[in-house]
Amino acid sequence: MVFGWTYHEYQSKTKNSLENIKSAHVMRWGVKSDTRLFGLISPKTGQSEGFDIDMARTVTKQIAKDQGTKIKPEFTPVTTSSKIQLIKNNQVDAVAASMTITPERAKIVDFSNPYFPAGQSILVKKNSGIKNIQQLNNPKSTIIGVMGTMAMETTKKFAPKAKLIAMPDNSQAFSALQSGQGDAMTTDNAILYGFCQQSKDVAVIGGTFTNQPYGLVMDKGQTDLQKAVNRALKEIRADGTYDRLIKKWFGNIPGLDWRELTK
Repeated sequence: MVFGWTYHEYQSKTKNSLENIKSAHVMRWGVKSDTRLFGLISPKTGQSEGFDIDMARTVTKQIAKDQGTKIKPEFTPVTTSSKIQLIKNNQVDAVAASMTITPERAKIVDFSNPYFPAGQSILVKKNSGIKNIQQLNNPKSTIIGVMGTMAMETTKKFAPKAKLIAMPDNSQAFSALQSGQGDAMTTDNAILYGFCQQSKDVAVIGGTFTNQPYGLVMDKGQTDLQKAVNRALKEIRADGTYDRLIKKWFGNIPGLDWRELTK
């Protein structure tokens, strides 16, 4: 409660997200629960764990320090299709959900500076003989992705002749690949490396064919919050916290040099 109102009611009446966060001592984050390495439900705790969750916690802690107050993070599960809607509906203050910065999205939400250098790749079964995205540019090839993602749109440019199958989330897309519904799965390279940890019979091949960094997301016009988040990102890079989080989540993945992600 804030001055007799619930936090949601208070935010509805005053539209400065940073001031609302400071007054409520809570920063509400939308995070994924289906994406290995970034946000996935732990069977031990029942909570989402991953790089995005750690980033949200760390950014919240740094903002609290910078603002001279106490702020705790709270997490709400989001999907690819719901994350912008939850921001617009004032159900979360920010989203940390492996979200690519694009000009189209920037028309309706504000992004932080990039916090992860993602690029699109493809995941195939090791015995497939597929070496790159160009080999899939034919009517006999099927590429699996996640509906509503930039990866699906980009794939149409690099393999316009291929058949595309859109699944609700990354886990279901990977299951479709494993069951033989397609020749390859496409999304950001770091997400695909997470599936390489899960299964030894798949591989990320062909390198990245796009540059699509992730940003933390806030509602359009929340300049104070955007500045506070960017300041926090700069500070956690300077003090080594960012590198430690990258190493924690990406330091033991075959074929991936975690140091490249910190540049």
